[in-house]
Amino acid sequence: MGATLQGRVAVVTGAGRGLGRSHALLLASEGAAVVVNDHGGDVHGAGSDATPAQVVADEIRSKGGVAIASAHDVADWTQAADLIHLAVSEFGEPHVLVNNAGIIRDRTLANIDESEWDAVIRVHLKGHAAPTRHALAYWRDRSKASSPVHASVVHTSSIAAFAGSFGQANYASAKLGILALSRVVGLEGGRFGVRSNVVSPAARTRIALEGLPDGERLAPPADASAFDRLDPANVSPLIAWLAAADCPADGQIFQVLGDQIWLLSMPKPEVRLSRPGRRWTIDDLDRELPGRLLQPVSAETLASSRPPKSS
Repeated sequence: MGATLQGRVAVVTGAGRGLGRSHALLLASEGAAVVVNDHGGDVHGAGSDATPAQVVADEIRSKGGVAIASAHDVADWTQAADLIHLAVSEFGEPHVLVNNAGIIRDRTLANIDESEWDAVIRVHLKGHAAPTRHALAYWRDRSKASSPVHASVVHTSSIAAFAGSFGQANYASAKLGILALSRVVGLEGGRFGVRSNVVSPAARTRIALEGLPDGERLAPPADASAFDRLDPANVSPLIAWLAAADCPADGQIFQVLGDQIWLLSMPKPEVRLSRPGRRWTIDDLDRELPGRLLQPVSAETLASSRPPKSS
């Protein structure tokens, strides 16, 4: 067992499988006490099952770690509060919240129905906001009581937030909303010692495999000794680093793909045009804008490009 996170308490949502499971295992191996949360539904959000969370918690304990399972629905305001209260009652002050729970219901926007839209927005966006709300309230009260707070919230986004994704208007919208949520969490929570960051992972998960025949294109390498660039475990060291009390990162957006970590920025001006002292006319716009319009970025371009300042 490591000691990087000794004495820290972490809540990880969606931790019964995939990325969340990998995060929970590594956080625990570094000394954190972990609340392993997973509502246990299928990839579309149907059903519930406490087993996945319990299996991961049992695995952590079998390796000498400290963990407890939770099947709370993080998109339910009251159950999200109960999740944070569970962490407090079992382990004392929580220090880390990793928002990772998610589902998928793919449909083109012209065909999607209201329930498919609402379900994905609910789990991804509200499911990030609700536990964060209750964790922030706890940390705020700790700060008011003159107890120092060194807390970290990690939100999970997706490359779909930056480039869009065909048939995933609900998912991409929620994932982009998570960037704004993280920024607000940092602005509000920073006053009392809370950092907030976003991680966009590229990994082999149930969501990534959905709709692919037998998981084609995402299968592990045939050579077991070769580096598996889509192993969820590639993402977890960054989560553990962000969880440390002395981590300097705040307000950051990370894209993780195999052996690469990219730092991304919130939207910023690329082209600036001005008509000092007068309103733009339609003719002005027709003359000035067409040659300056920006090309939307694609997921393929993001995945294949080499960002600046790489090492």
